[in-house]
Amino acid sequence: MPPVAPSDALLDLARAHGVATEFVDWKGAHTVIADGPLRTVLGALGVDASTPEAVASALLDVEDRPWRRTLPATVVCREGWTPWIHAHVPHGAAIALTVELEDGSSREVPAVERWVHPRTIDGREIGEATFELPGDLPTGWHTLVAHLDQPAVMEGSEVSTLVVTPGRLELPEVLRHGGVTGLMTQVYQVRSAGSWGVGDLADLGDLASWAATDLGADFILVNPLHAAEPVAPMEDSPYLPATRRFVNPIYLRVEDIPELVRLDASARTRVGELAATAQALNAGETIDRDAAWTAKREALGLVHAVGLEGRRARDFVRFREREGEGLTTFATWCALAERHGLPWSQWPAEYHDPTSPAVAEFTASHSDLVGFHMWLQWLLDRQLGEVQREARAAGMSLGVVHDLAVGVHSRGADSWGLAGALARGVTVGAPPDQFNQLGQNWSQPPWHPERLAELGYAPFRDMVRTVLRDSGGIRVDHVIGLFRLWWIPEGLTPAEGTYVTYDHEALIGILCLEAQRAGAVVIGEDLGVVPAITRDYLQERGVLGTSILWFENTDDAPTPPEDYRELCLSSVTTHDLPPTAGFLTLEHVDIRERLGLLTRPVEEERAHEEESVAKVRDALVARGWLEPGAGVPLVIEAMHRWLGHTPSALRAISLADVVGDRRAINQPGTDDEYPNWNLPLAGPDGTPLSLEDVMESELAEVLFRATAGD
Repeated sequence: MPPVAPSDALLDLARAHGVATEFVDWKGAHTVIADGPLRTVLGALGVDASTPEAVASALLDVEDRPWRRTLPATVVCREGWTPWIHAHVPHGAAIALTVELEDGSSREVPAVERWVHPRTIDGREIGEATFELPGDLPTGWHTLVAHLDQPAVMEGSEVSTLVVTPGRLELPEVLRHGGVTGLMTQVYQVRSAGSWGVGDLADLGDLASWAATDLGADFILVNPLHAAEPVAPMEDSPYLPATRRFVNPIYLRVEDIPELVRLDASARTRVGELAATAQALNAGETIDRDAAWTAKREALGLVHAVGLEGRRARDFVRFREREGEGLTTFATWCALAERHGLPWSQWPAEYHDPTSPAVAEFTASHSDLVGFHMWLQWLLDRQLGEVQREARAAGMSLGVVHDLAVGVHSRGADSWGLAGALARGVTVGAPPDQFNQLGQNWSQPPWHPERLAELGYAPFRDMVRTVLRDSGGIRVDHVIGLFRLWWIPEGLTPAEGTYVTYDHEALIGILCLEAQRAGAVVIGEDLGVVPAITRDYLQERGVLGTSILWFENTDDAPTPPEDYRELCLSSVTTHDLPPTAGFLTLEHVDIRERLGLLTRPVEEERAHEEESVAKVRDALVARGWLEPGAGVPLVIEAMHRWLGHTPSALRAISLADVVGDRRAINQPGTDDEYPNWNLPLAGPDGTPLSLEDVMESELAEVLFRATAGD
């Protein structure tokens, strides 16, 4: 049965709420969104579009909705801008507007002489007053306050969040005079002799120190370190976290916790036994997070029981005060998960609402367990800060650059604690493209655009602020998601979704504001189908783009290195592709054929990819950086030499390329069919390598010299 075409009224309603009614796919084909997905997506936005009558009513509400509030929920503008603010009051009422600045001072907002006819809203005659924000307001988080001589249009609507963002995020000083080079890696893959089965923050510190001292690296870009479930089974993908605000305690190094020395003999012996059990996992062909966390969880419980003293106790109190309600909510979710399992939708009904009296009672009656999970986040904050200090002390100009995932797991902490800011009945994904020809469903509930604004963007701000703390930068995965996201109605395929737009001026502005305050660089992963106007906007705001050598083509040939963007992080490969050695040998084609992910004959796919590899080889030969017929290691070196001749602000070398690994860490569009995110770092023959092995790699110096243009 063919899809039902939407009515003109439904199309108008969808557009009014930022829901795309059509789009152009990766092949350039014009695609019209069917009636059913449009109605479902509108429903997820809280708009009743179930009948023609409901659609007509919702269309009328689009015009009336702003008049039901005295002030808009949030106003975001750039430094120096003077936007008009429309305030709605009972017709004839007097109103004044002030800005309460975050430093505690106050400013009056001048009114604009402007007449607007009143409008009847819900039986009341409502007028509109207009004000113009001063252009000299400082950047920051401020408050707009309406002062009325009559009751407000809607209770609470006389106060609004005002965010003044920098017009442009200026680059750190080191990036203003040419590009710098660094490593990129998946932390959990890099296991040392001291790892408990999973690479941890001590390993990251050692890797950063080595890269800075021996290779001259200026940064190390890592996978998202966001928190996963506190109980088995732990989600393997770092891009499908329980929350993006807090960190996964599996990355803690137990031996680096000062309170460890205060354990009694019995507890110390037990921790030693747990360490030996977990370190035996380092020999595994795959990473076993559940086993590693089981051992580490018990050891951490023993250390926590010792308690804190002196300045560390006081520091923990300050940390809890700084993180506030968000930390308590997350820690309570962790404690509930330990007591009742996951998903949280199967908990007793009284625990489904994080603001319920039952949850408050649980938090109080399980204060030690809730406090334990707060303590874990404090330890992570301390250890991450130490890694950054060590990286900078070793010579890195930026240090650790963190990765921000697109969204969160539908059964995770944020889907529970931030339920009011998320849309339901839909998940986030991607339409079919060249590398995922069936499309992708990432199983993530999206931000609800309007509710996020109603909350003053606080959940987004708090998340970004935490990731940026003690870091040199942030890479935003799928940065187009701050402009639009592909929403997939539950029960439908990725190909049956549609795009929903976001207020990118607000989201990018807040990102730039928080990065400016942290002194950090922002990198947007803008690969794939991204409109040119979007890249222009990011460049205008000072956000770096992303270029992958394999994807950069001009006139059916590799883009000359001199033509790469300056505001860019460039690399030869990315985590969604095999390492370069694997790509050159068509590892990605073999995987997709084996898993049935191809939509055209394998011979055709292989011929297409062989042609891509041949074009890169030919371009390298033409530059004099490669001999015809050269082997894979020499091709990899030449490709990094290509990278070194770009004007890109950041150039990243994959640690997998440094050791000659060939296996893809992730195959998009798969779940159990492939060991995604579970492969430790390995050599060309697939044998796992330790961090100690990595630091003996001769290829590391070769690739860094090539990328430096030597």
